[in-house]
Amino acid sequence: MAHPKPPFSGQQQERPGSTDKMKPRPDHGEHSYRGNSKLNGRVALITGADSGIGRAVAIAFAREGARGRVLFLRRSGGGETAHWVEKAGRRVLTIAGDAADPAHCGGLIDRALQVFGRLDVLVNNAAFQATHESIEEITDEEWDHTFRTNVYSMFNLVKAAVPHLKPGSAIVNTASINSKSPSPELLAYATTKGEIANFTVGLAQLLTDKGIRVNCVAPGPIWTPLIPSTMPPEKVAHFGENTPLKRPGQPAELAPAYVLLASDGGSYISGAMIPVTGGRPML
Repeated sequence: MAHPKPPFSGQQQERPGSTDKMKPRPDHGEHSYRGNSKLNGRVALITGADSGIGRAVAIAFAREGARGRVLFLRRSGGGETAHWVEKAGRRVLTIAGDAADPAHCGGLIDRALQVFGRLDVLVNNAAFQATHESIEEITDEEWDHTFRTNVYSMFNLVKAAVPHLKPGSAIVNTASINSKSPSPELLAYATTKGEIANFTVGLAQLLTDKGIRVNCVAPGPIWTPLIPSTMPPEKVAHFGENTPLKRPGQPAELAPAYVLLASDGGSYISGAMIPVTGGRPML
């Protein structure tokens, strides 16, 4: 399958960005992902599911037979994701809120249990990033917000979910190539992704006796609304050219890694990071 390669138009959007305004439009697997019943009967909660990687994971999980899906959105615009989940014949609950708010995180787990009666897979994918050329440009408020969205939300959701997860359950976190090869202009974001990588390894060991596996996926440059809404037009135009594959990845190309880690196919994988980086090494 051919995937779009740069140069792209030097587009720019206001944060958090819109999928519909992107050229080319990202592929979330709407017409390409084929399921194989790898998640039959499971209930999954996915944060940051309104677009990008989260939308692709939600579509893949639905087509793999996951019984119920709770989509935690940063805004109330997750209708298209819900549409594709329901089209696969799966039940979906969408909840909008701020992942940086610990009260939202605890309430989200409670709501999932009320509606579906169980929780088997937690995908921590919500994230915030901003581009800056100097550390002086990063305000205290933005630094704090980045950590609360990317790291604190993960801690709060895991802490609320663990008492309800049974042996065989899985937690999958979204790290980044920035966790090992940080981009200086993404200082706050890259720092949180390093934290997520360490959190994943430590948590995996902490939860081994409970039979809960914990892993993370490390995306390289992926074509999502974060790109035109957080990077200058000249970088958007050439986004992904610095990979051996000479292009950014599409969200749909991330989804199989999440399916593996959430399913019995990943039963002997815990505390691992799976790079999906277009060939760029994780140093």
